[in-house]
Amino acid sequence: MGHRVGELARDLGGELLGPAELEVQRLAPLETADAASITFIAQARLVPQLGTTHAACVIVAPALREAAAERVAAGRGAAIVCADPYHAFARLTQRWAAALRQRPAPGVHPAAVVEEGARIDARAHVGPLAFVGKGAEVGAGCAIAAHAHVGAGAAVGEGTVLMPRAVLGEGCRIGVRGVVHSGAVIGADGFGFALHDGRWEKIEQLGSVVIGDDVEIGANTCVDRGTLGDTVLAEGVKIDNLVQIAHNVRIGRHTAFAGCAAVAGSARIGAHCTIGGAAGILGHLEIVDHVHITAMTLVSRSILKPGQYSGAFPFDDNASWEKNAATLRHLHALRERLRALEGTLGAPAARAAGSKRPT
Repeated sequence: MGHRVGELARDLGGELLGPAELEVQRLAPLETADAASITFIAQARLVPQLGTTHAACVIVAPALREAAAERVAAGRGAAIVCADPYHAFARLTQRWAAALRQRPAPGVHPAAVVEEGARIDARAHVGPLAFVGKGAEVGAGCAIAAHAHVGAGAAVGEGTVLMPRAVLGEGCRIGVRGVVHSGAVIGADGFGFALHDGRWEKIEQLGSVVIGDDVEIGANTCVDRGTLGDTVLAEGVKIDNLVQIAHNVRIGRHTAFAGCAAVAGSARIGAHCTIGGAAGILGHLEIVDHVHITAMTLVSRSILKPGQYSGAFPFDDNASWEKNAATLRHLHALRERLRALEGTLGAPAARAAGSKRPT
């Protein structure tokens, strides 16, 4: 599958340096790219490799235009100058995927189970041993892969893909162009129990999960249904593998979660946030828009100001932990006070020492 770099530059809206008719066959990492590959530079640490890579074409930022032009002038292929090389790379991966991956043919496989009253668009695909429950809706261009499950009354928006063994539970809804990877479970019961006389009494989870458009959910991730209201993921949310989203959580537009993060019940997370790997967010907290939480951070109080937040604290008995945590918050102020105090005490000592010098 060949692509002329002139055509790629036009599609990406970039400036082409070099021969437009040069053809590339594949995408490749910078260090292994060869004379049939196109690659990109998006990190400063990789800039020195612009002079050593064997790639036929390199996508660079405007800051590297001059260096790329010298490479092209030396007869070493072509370059495409784009404002955001990483975004350009993402678009190229979509182009290659569209060419290499065949969409499954429309229709319902004979081995699928479709209950009475389910509505499946003629342009959708339902694979072998998949299940579509009573009253469920599957939109045009959807792909419900082998062993995937669409519960009774659930709804799958146009073009959304449920990978093998993905589960969309009863009454749950996902918008258009979504992707739910294998093993993900949307709409399991939230973790709700009332302790009575030493026993746990189950609180039935009567809500649902509502997911917006263009949402991707990673493998073996769980999004629990709400207790009375719904768990809500707004449009553009991206969730990695092995993430836990508890009942009644609400997540704003275009927020992204890395693997193994967890959000406890009824937390509210704003738009355009990023949650690092294995970070934890306690229940009933509020996180405003444009908050970035680094990996392994434990968020134990609401964050009401945009910015980047980090930190965890060693495990201890709860009373000691609370005292130490409270002290730690004031540690910087205490250090400054100590420095000021040392300066105040140091000045008389210095004057006294000076007065004792021999004449």
